[in-house]
Amino acid sequence: MNATERGIREQFPLWNKVDMRDVKPDPKIVTVVVGCGTSVHIADSIAASLNAQGVFSRAVAGNEWTRRPQDYVPPRIRPDILALSRSGESTETVAAAIESRRNGLRVTAFTCAEGASLEKNANETVLAETHLEEGIVMTASASLMLLMGLRYAGISVTEKTTAAAETLLGEADPHLAPLIEGRSHFVFLGAGALYGVAREGSLKLQEMSLSQTEAHHPLEYRHGPISLIDDTSFVIFLYHPDTLEEESVLARDLMAKGARVLGIGGPGTVSLPVGEGADVRPLVVLPVLQLLGEYVARSRGLDTLAPRHLTKVVTIA
Repeated sequence: MNATERGIREQFPLWNKVDMRDVKPDPKIVTVVVGCGTSVHIADSIAASLNAQGVFSRAVAGNEWTRRPQDYVPPRIRPDILALSRSGESTETVAAAIESRRNGLRVTAFTCAEGASLEKNANETVLAETHLEEGIVMTASASLMLLMGLRYAGISVTEKTTAAAETLLGEADPHLAPLIEGRSHFVFLGAGALYGVAREGSLKLQEMSLSQTEAHHPLEYRHGPISLIDDTSFVIFLYHPDTLEEESVLARDLMAKGARVLGIGGPGTVSLPVGEGADVRPLVVLPVLQLLGEYVARSRGLDTLAPRHLTKVVTIA
């Protein structure tokens, strides 16, 4: 077991240590959730969760918010900013925080690095302790920022949630290697707050295994992308309980066309039950997607501690 896998399997006690320090959004003010890479995908799930809890929100990539905020929020609206960065030093995210503060906007930071630039340019910060061995690829830290975001939205994330995620990872584990055998086309499907997690699963697999991957809202997959489905396809279906019936019809169609389907919360070639509700499901399923990336990389003889062309912190001089 390498350090990447240990970080995935050993992240759960860290979830139970997170202290939000009573940091919460103002429900009367729009929240823009900013991040880069993994963090912008996590931001997408957090924004959807905030909206579901009555706080109008949207996710925006760091440099987009710095350079063209008016394309995402009308200039008459003065939002609060929630900025996500594991290292607290990602150039675009820090720049977004600086520019937001310059414009008189309130900035809240979620990070895993105390005293970093993001914290210095935020009005308030929530810190989470990530796994000591976490390398370039974000695993435990991604889960932690999602957990913080769900709690920020007012969703109850408890030790029961942590236990459900760890149980699901254990149940998925023996199925992953057989499911990926002979598969080279990877598709992640998720609705609502699960869409950001589907995008993050897709990114994880790209980073870790140099695979071509894609992520979609489930029913959108019929509108063109389904043309790629064949007996080389592996679909990771993150079922939303509100739309289980219609998503199940799609899964059966994909399997009939040759795809293997990992159904998390619904039917598939392998089906895994998820006992927790829709509000915490993005967090519960995320470690399975991280472990999938490790297994695909291993099947290709790749080292996830040294992914090609990547660095742990993206800084631009």
